[in-house]
Amino acid sequence: MTQIERLDYLLDAFKEDSVQYKELQVGSDIEDKRIALRSLMNIRMPAPMDDEILKVQDEYLSRCLAEKGIVTLDLIPEVADKISIWQGDITLLDVDAIVNAANSQMLGCFVPMHTCIDNCIHTFAGIQLRLECHNKMEELRSKYGATYVQPTSIPMITDAYNLPSKKVIHVVGPIVYGDLMPEHEKALESCYTNVLDLCLANNLRSVAFCCISTGVFHFPNQRAAEIATGTVRSWLSRHPGAIDRVIFNVFKDKDKEYYERFI
Repeated sequence: MTQIERLDYLLDAFKEDSVQYKELQVGSDIEDKRIALRSLMNIRMPAPMDDEILKVQDEYLSRCLAEKGIVTLDLIPEVADKISIWQGDITLLDVDAIVNAANSQMLGCFVPMHTCIDNCIHTFAGIQLRLECHNKMEELRSKYGATYVQPTSIPMITDAYNLPSKKVIHVVGPIVYGDLMPEHEKALESCYTNVLDLCLANNLRSVAFCCISTGVFHFPNQRAAEIATGTVRSWLSRHPGAIDRVIFNVFKDKDKEYYERFI
């Protein structure tokens, strides 16, 4: 099966799986088909899928990754001892863990084609990731009650499925409404500390952090970079030899400048 045949197969399968979009009309343009497939994946509620469809999805995503190019650790230089800054797509990084800026429902972004990191990670990991997150949340709700949502700064670890990383660590950052408060700063610091503690507990020796809480969570980018770098340096000094590399993954030029300033 060619990549175009996989795309057509998956489009038909995800349309058939959908309640609302079974009759969705998609043009013959390849990019239109890719957008339609990603959108159908984005809006799909967590549920099992036929093994044959998953097999084709995994092959399709694997080829997409190969086309974009995997970025291995040796291609990312250190800017300080065990610390790197890398600007690009976090879903390409071949590291032990990447960090996802999640929401408190822990199910990923349901907005079709949204550019947030939560959407990108769930898209290119495949629909298995949302189902695993759902199952973990159901286990927590059985323990803590039906209204349970993931608390700020408490990370959850999952498999990475079709991503090159081994694991994804999902963490809910603080949301800033109005003025930045000390409790926001403390919560963001805890995000980084708790993720690194989880890496240590799971013998994950390389981790790539996104810019947690910036963007739609409204944490000021410059202060977020200052907290992130300071917290990571402090943790590494307290745990010598525990982690081989911490990567600060940035997308915007201004974030790259902030991280370079504070490292």
